[in-house]
Amino acid sequence: VQLQASGGGSVQAGGSLKLSCGVSRSLSSVDRMWWFRQAPGKEREWVAFLISDGRSAYRNSVKGRFTISRDDAQNTVYLQMNNLKPEDTGVYYCRAEVAHFDYWGQGTLVTVSS
Repeated sequence: VQLQASGGGSVQAGGSLKLSCGVSRSLSSVDRMWWFRQAPGKEREWVAFLISDGRSAYRNSVKGRFTISRDDAQNTVYLQMNNLKPEDTGVYYCRAEVAHFDYWGQGTLVTVSS
C-alpha cells in the first residue's frame, strides 16, 4: 500500500489548509486512516483518525478546527484544517491500517506563522 500526502504550505494564524492523502488501493480495504504530525524537536503525535465504519476522533487540541474525511471514488483521505495556530506547525503524515499492517505516507510540511 502506498500513500501520497500533499497540500501542506505556509499560512498565517487563523488561516486554513486542506491536506490530502492518496491511497494506492480502495479505501474499503483500509481499516483505519490516520493523520499524525511531528513538530520540530518533538515526538510524532496523532491528530485524527477515521475508521472504515465512518467513526472519527480528534486529539483535543484540534477538535472543532480540523475535520477528517474521505472520498472513496478518489481513494483519498483529507484533513481540513481551519483556524490554524502556530502550534499546528509540523510535518503531517497519513497512515493506513490494513489487516494489522501500518503504511505511512512521506509527510507534508505545514507552517503557521503568528
